[in-house]
Amino acid sequence: MISKDEILHVATLANLKFQDDEVDSFVSQLGKIVGMESQLSSVDTTGIEPTYNMGDTNSVFREDKGIRTQTREQLLENVPETDNNLIKVPTIVDKEDDE
Repeated sequence: MISKDEILHVATLANLKFQDDEVDSFVSQLGKIVGMESQLSSVDTTGIEPTYNMGDTNSVFREDKGIRTQTREQLLENVPETDNNLIKVPTIVDKEDDE
């Protein structure tokens, strides 16, 4: 069984702050989880292969290669303002004069 002190110790390690009623709730919830684990460990799994992955293990990857479909000029033709072939954007953070 998980104790209130253990919950508080883990909360301290994780830099978490809880109200007293929250700690009592966690003691109850984690106690149920540990109980479920003990039920699972009592199941006979003799002859059953372990499951390592619940999803499809076949992955389909394409070759990672760049394809040029447009020229730089085509990409920049709808840009309002450029500077040395780069997109020029307005400043959104002003520096203070006293810095």
